[in-house]
Amino acid sequence: MNPVNYLHILQLAAPETIMTLTVLVVLGVDLTVLRGKSFSSRFNVGALISILGCASAALLAFTRHTEANLFNGLLVVSPSSDFVKVALLALTIFTILISTSGKFTNHVGEYLSLILLGTIALMFLVSTEDLLMIFLALEFASLVLYILTAFNKHNAKSAEAALKYFLFGGMSAAFLLFGFSLLYGISGSTNLREIALGIAGRGFDPLLLVALVMTIIGFGFKVAAVPFHLWAPDAYEGAPTPSAAFMGSGSKVASFYVLAKIFTLGFVGAEGSAVWHGYLSGWTPVVAIVAALSMVLGNLTAIVQSSVKRLLAYSAIAHAGYMLLGVLGNTTTSASGMVFYVITYALTTIGAFGVVTVVEEATGSDAIQNFAGLSKRAPGLSLCLLIFLLSLGGIPPLAGFIGKFFLFSAVVTAGANLGLLWLVILAIAMSAVSFYYYLRVLKAAYVEDAVAEAPAIKVPLLTFLALALLAFLVILFGCAPGLLTQFL
Repeated sequence: MNPVNYLHILQLAAPETIMTLTVLVVLGVDLTVLRGKSFSSRFNVGALISILGCASAALLAFTRHTEANLFNGLLVVSPSSDFVKVALLALTIFTILISTSGKFTNHVGEYLSLILLGTIALMFLVSTEDLLMIFLALEFASLVLYILTAFNKHNAKSAEAALKYFLFGGMSAAFLLFGFSLLYGISGSTNLREIALGIAGRGFDPLLLVALVMTIIGFGFKVAAVPFHLWAPDAYEGAPTPSAAFMGSGSKVASFYVLAKIFTLGFVGAEGSAVWHGYLSGWTPVVAIVAALSMVLGNLTAIVQSSVKRLLAYSAIAHAGYMLLGVLGNTTTSASGMVFYVITYALTTIGAFGVVTVVEEATGSDAIQNFAGLSKRAPGLSLCLLIFLLSLGGIPPLAGFIGKFFLFSAVVTAGANLGLLWLVILAIAMSAVSFYYYLRVLKAAYVEDAVAEAPAIKVPLLTFLALALLAFLVILFGCAPGLLTQFL
């Protein structure tokens, strides 16, 4: 038996190691050197250290060209996983920047450390092909998100949202673990590729069918797909807005990346068919139904929301349906389209929540009527909001349009004889429906006048720079998508 080379393991996990050291530094500095300083000083210094740590880890992941597989898939390093890590670290940096305008906690070191710890969990999640590691990383990230949701001690909704999120999350973990245990029992392995070999030729015996359904239910809760979405609107509304931004961006990227990996690597031969009038038992018809329900219910329910955060929550549910189309395509092209879509969606979502953070701090609420007259009260902020919401709606030449174009075209060509065209038509129709509720917010910002006693809106410099950069990236990736697709 060869001895374990721990130095080699640390080298392969170097980005995660850098992030772990950053967590310790942020906590140590905040608890010692900065303990008596003002809130803004503590947050700015902590944010600077966190951003430097994220940038260092991202630079290392981006510049190395390594492929390795340790312990039978427990830790897998590849250019694709490193690219997703860079995206996760960039999203974390933007989340930290928009957090600087929030006043929801005095526990600066703990808050920033949790954001960084959540990122570490998501980085491990995209770097494995083993069910055990997937479950541990997913629950590590979920535990961080439960705490971040409850971080605003001054808001009762925050505690209520965290409790609901925790209960639903615990239930989803049970379904997922049960499904994984059945897969292990069927195949005798926790490695995805070996599971595919183990289930090959078995047909659809009851154990495999239950394992498939349990896995889909577990991940359905994690990505907030219908009918497993009930926790999402309350969690988005009750959580501190920057925490909701992290929940709707980084966790989405990692979850969909690993979900696609599980189905395309672990369930090879158990696809079945979701083509029109050609259904065959497998995971694709189940995912197709979940995707269709998510698109329809998410978009239709968002229409009646008066809270912008709840509106964005139902929008996220609808976008989860679109992203599932990339998993459903089950081709390299559709997977690449899904990764492009989820990354650009995450950038846009952080930007939208960043705008909501500023308005909420100024007015005390995220209600749509509080955005009235935003174009006159904060022109730069309203312009960023315009770009983000139009991108979410899929208006060219923004990144949201290009993402949908790549994704839908890949799915249409993936189905035999255009058999998945029915889902793409539904997705396009629901995208048209989404224009209505995005335009409701923009109508308040650009058409309606603010009430006479409406407070002035001052945008913190760091937050505005982050929002301006996010808006620029949304336009840039829409006009020059090759900047991202070359890595996919």
